[in-house]
Amino acid sequence: MKRPAYCYTRLDRPPYTRKEYARGGPEPKIRIFELGNKAQKDRFPITLALRTTEDCHITSNALEAARIHLNRRLTRKLGRDNYYFKIHPYPHHRLRENKMLTGAGADRLQQGMKKAFGKIIGRAARVHKDDIIISVKCLPEHYRYVRESLKVIKHKFPRKSYIDVLEGEEFIPK
Repeated sequence: MKRPAYCYTRLDRPPYTRKEYARGGPEPKIRIFELGNKAQKDRFPITLALRTTEDCHITSNALEAARIHLNRRLTRKLGRDNYYFKIHPYPHHRLRENKMLTGAGADRLQQGMKKAFGKIIGRAARVHKDDIIISVKCLPEHYRYVRESLKVIKHKFPRKSYIDVLEGEEFIPK
């Protein structure tokens, strides 16, 4: 069973990315980073981005959940040819956990070590303040629905984020 996300969100240690030092561990859950109409992505005048407000780790599980949710919402409402979105961070950082005994009396059986190394249990992407997590390109008539969809998936991530318009402010309907 995985620990809650707040156990891994702080950037208090250097990134742990080298495969040579610790083999094994699970691969990232997310495999697809671009969805929608990839061939005609230049025809969409408006680009919205979901950005972070703090430095944090975003697990590959959270990225995959956000990708699935956003793709399902946009495909059902707009169709596959009327949007394009990209997930920007890649989960390079390996998350480690030092397994401890739990249950009644476990504190007397095992104290553990401070800063023990642990086994690799997952992957996470390191994002810094104002980094783009997801960018979505769309047509002006779909702007409001795309913005609403980004608001819904904001809650999949461990820290607060905000929606920013990268390009096409002149095309946004009033």
